[in-house]
Amino acid sequence: MTIRLYDTGARQIRDFSPLTPGCVSIYLCGATVQAAPHIGHIRSGLNFDIMRRWFAYRGYEVTFIRNVTDIDDKIIAKSAAQGRPWWAIGYENERAFNTGYDVLGCLPPTYEPRATGHITEMIEMMRGLIERGHAYEADGNVYFDVRSYPGYLELSNQDLDDLRQPSGDGETGKRDQRDFAMWKATKPGEPSWETPWGRGRPGWHLECSAMAHKYLGSAFDIHGGGLDLIFPHHENEIAQAKAYGDDFAMYWVHNAWVTMSGEKMSKSLGNSVLVSEMVKHWRPIVLRYYLGTPHYRSMIEYSDEALREAESAFARIEGFVQRVVEKAGGIVEAADEVPPAFAEAMDDDLGVPQALAIVHTTVRQGNSALAADDKEAAVARLAEVRAMLGVLGLDPLDPHWAGETDRGEDLHGVVDTLVRLVLEQRESARGRRDWATADAIRDQLQQTGLVIEDGPAGPRWTLGPR
Repeated sequence: MTIRLYDTGARQIRDFSPLTPGCVSIYLCGATVQAAPHIGHIRSGLNFDIMRRWFAYRGYEVTFIRNVTDIDDKIIAKSAAQGRPWWAIGYENERAFNTGYDVLGCLPPTYEPRATGHITEMIEMMRGLIERGHAYEADGNVYFDVRSYPGYLELSNQDLDDLRQPSGDGETGKRDQRDFAMWKATKPGEPSWETPWGRGRPGWHLECSAMAHKYLGSAFDIHGGGLDLIFPHHENEIAQAKAYGDDFAMYWVHNAWVTMSGEKMSKSLGNSVLVSEMVKHWRPIVLRYYLGTPHYRSMIEYSDEALREAESAFARIEGFVQRVVEKAGGIVEAADEVPPAFAEAMDDDLGVPQALAIVHTTVRQGNSALAADDKEAAVARLAEVRAMLGVLGLDPLDPHWAGETDRGEDLHGVVDTLVRLVLEQRESARGRRDWATADAIRDQLQQTGLVIEDGPAGPRWTLGPR
């Protein structure tokens, strides 16, 4: 029953041992809200939502922090380009991210702090680092002295002598070009806050160190984020926090990217696929299946074909669920426990692909029970399937998905009425033993993309794979 996770810092899978028995604290680097989210952004939220659900299933009390970076260079640049307030751009896109998380079934975080709400905590951390000799002020900027912290670059496994630290405009007065900005001096027309070292705004790395300390204390269990954050962001977070005196994160967990043509999905490359557009063409639960079921450390190469395969795979699960509910004459409750093989897979570094194989095996067993008219066995398999899907956030009977409409369009009721009129004609033909007409109606419906299944409660239709 020990959960094991791949720790980026240790470069190996480690047994998870919480700081506080029965509790787990997680800090996830959330959205930088300069634009609406693409599916690469939301993948991280999904992966850690599954982690959070699995810890909860295993009986842990979970504290899950996901921050919002609502001030940075890109937001300020967009503000200038669009002639709109920086906070309006940030809030608009923060809402878009939350809509994306919600539509794909992510549970809300315990707390979701904004960077600009924690300037006081950032000033306190900078003051402490300056007093300890790890930071210094120059030209209104505050820099972290990377040579003052011996453990710098251990997470990313780099050599300090070869380091090329990203640097921004106006970062003058550095003692060493590898030092990074914790606070940036104010520029005309930019947002700024008062500090003992003059007006300015926070650096990206400082924000997360201060917020993690505020909400999770000097030590917490897991820090998460995408692979692209290992350096410089997470490396600099560690330096600040540990030089300040915090133990900081015990485990570092990083999810892989969604790629297109082998490149990381990003707005700068022009290859992003916005969540708001994707859900117009694909059911949100299918999109969650597509993004959430590969292993979190595996790259996902985006393609319509891969999404169609995910749609077909989930349709097999969903069809089984619906058939057993009809057979049972009502909702079948989820089992109290998932099958042991599923739990073993999830305990082993959140092995969702292996766990999902158990779901599909159980579905096949349930379908065999249905074919044999073994209602009791079919119901038992559905109870197990619901328990497993619940952990993955993919239970089609969960109230979250109750209002979902096929293909993201609000036409299901209209189509259902029309199809049932045609099915009544088919039933009349079957009643007359006019099998040729009945089969012709069924074949014509299937040519439109509908799948017709005859069950004890009468014929039912579903949308077939694309």
